[in-house]
Amino acid sequence: MKILLAYQSGLPHRNDPYISLVPTGMCYLHASLCEAGYDSILANFSARTTSRIKQELLTIKPDFIGISQWTHNRHSSLELARVCRDLLPGCTIVMGGGHATFCSEDILTEGSPVDIVVMGEAEATLMELVARLSSNSAWHNIDGVAYRHNGAITVTSHRKSLDDLDRLPLPARYLDISIGIDPELQSEFIVTTRGCPSTCNFCSSPDFWGRRVRYRSPQAIVDEILYIRQKFGLIYFSIRDDTFTADRKRVLEFCLLLQKQEVNILWNCQSRVTAIDEELLIEMKRAGCECVQLGVESGSARILHQLGKKITPAQIESACAMIRKVGINLSVYLISDVPGETGNDLRQTIELIRHIHPDDGYVSPLAYYPGTQLYKHSLASGTTTSTVFADSPQAALYVSPTPGHSSTLLLKELAGNRQDDPERFKRQKQMLGYCYTTNIIAGEWHRQRREYNKAEKELREITVQQPNNPWGWFLLGDLYSERGQIKKGKDFYSKVLNIVPQHGPSKAARSAP
Repeated sequence: MKILLAYQSGLPHRNDPYISLVPTGMCYLHASLCEAGYDSILANFSARTTSRIKQELLTIKPDFIGISQWTHNRHSSLELARVCRDLLPGCTIVMGGGHATFCSEDILTEGSPVDIVVMGEAEATLMELVARLSSNSAWHNIDGVAYRHNGAITVTSHRKSLDDLDRLPLPARYLDISIGIDPELQSEFIVTTRGCPSTCNFCSSPDFWGRRVRYRSPQAIVDEILYIRQKFGLIYFSIRDDTFTADRKRVLEFCLLLQKQEVNILWNCQSRVTAIDEELLIEMKRAGCECVQLGVESGSARILHQLGKKITPAQIESACAMIRKVGINLSVYLISDVPGETGNDLRQTIELIRHIHPDDGYVSPLAYYPGTQLYKHSLASGTTTSTVFADSPQAALYVSPTPGHSSTLLLKELAGNRQDDPERFKRQKQMLGYCYTTNIIAGEWHRQRREYNKAEKELREITVQQPNNPWGWFLLGDLYSERGQIKKGKDFYSKVLNIVPQHGPSKAARSAP
C-alpha cells in the first residue's frame, strides 16, 4: 500500500516558510508509518499550484491519502480532498487534525470526498486503520474514527491516549522521504508533551489531547536534539509545548543533561506565569534558553477571568520580572477584541506592557475554534450556529464583528516598550557567572547598535570559555561579515563547520562569493 500524508495551509500564508510548515503531528504519523515498514510519503503542498499537485498525485498514485485539517485551512483541505478524489477515485481518503476532530459532520456530508475522519491523537488509530485496509479486513469497528454509512455518520469509541511518548519514532529520521518539506526548518520545532491541564476557554488543546499531561523523558528530548544537530546542523530549537515547564523536575533534568553533554544550543519555549521560578529560569538559561513566551492575554483581571486564565495581573508582573532579572528574552501573547472589553480594560493591558517591557509580542483577536469552551458557550447561547465554520469563508472566525482597533493599539505599545538597559548584562553575569546565553544576548544587543567592539568582546569570551561552542564562532562570523571583513568572517564560519559540519547558515556564508 502506498500512503501519502498531505498538508496545504490556508491561502493567505502558502508562501510563508514558517506559517506553512507541516503540523508536527503529521511528522510523527509519517515516522510511525515508515518505522513500521509502510511506503509513506509526507507532502507539504502549500506552495504548489493545483496543476502541480495533480502531477504529484498522478506520479505517486497513492492508495491511501491522509489530509491534515485545522481551522485556518478547513476549506483548502476539503478542496485538496476533492482534487484527490477526482484524480484517484479508488483511493481511501482520511482526514484528521484539530479541526477535523471536532467537525466530522461538516466533513462527512453527503457526497463528501472524505471516507474517514480520524479523531484526536492519531498514531495508534492510523496504524490500525492502515493495517486493516492493507489486509482487506473490516475497519468500521476500530476506535477513534468517524465515517458515513447508509446516510448516517457513525462515531466509534474514543481511542485511549498513548502512555509512553518515548516509544514514538523521531520525525527527523524520515523527513527526507517527502515532497515540499524543508527538513532543516521543519526539525527546528519539537514537542515534548501532550495534554494540557488548563481550562482557558479559547483553546481546544485540552479536549484534543486530554487534560492529563503526558511527558517525553529528558534524555529522549536531548537525544532528538543531538540527532537533529548531527543530521541537519541545527543549533537553534523551538519547543512548542503548551506549557513546557509544567513538570519542574523534568525541565531541570533536561537542562542539566544539555549542560553535561555540552550540546550548546539556543532554544525557546512556551510557559505559564505560574509555572516558572527564578531557580528554574537560571538553569534554563545556562542550558541555552534565550526566550520564554508567556500566555499573558490581558492586563485586566476581569478579562483574564472571562477568558478562563486563572491568573492575575500581579502574577504576570512577577513572572515577567523574574524572566527579565535572569536575562532571558521575554515574549508575550495577547488577546484583543474580547466582547465587553472596555477602555479601562485596554488601558490596564497597556499599563501592563509598560511595566513588563517584553522583547517581543503577538496580538490576536479572540476567535472561535471548535472544541473550545468559548465556541460551546456561543452555541448554547445561540450566538453562533453549528454550521458557522462550514458556512464562513474566513480563515479565522473572530468573536468581534469588527476586530482590529485594540489589536493596533497593543501592537504599537509592544513595539515601543522594549527594555534599553545595557547595565543589566553586568547584573546577570554577577548572578549566573559565565553563561554563553548571556554573552550571545548581550553581543547581539551591542551589534544591533553598531557597538561592534563591545559585541566582539562578548562573543570572544564564548570562544575562550567554550571553544567547542559553535555560537561564539558563528556570531563572530556574522559580525565580521557585517563589517565588510568577509575573509575573516569565512574563517569563523569554517570553525563552526569543524564543530557542526552540517550547519546550513555557515555552509552558505562560507561558500558565498
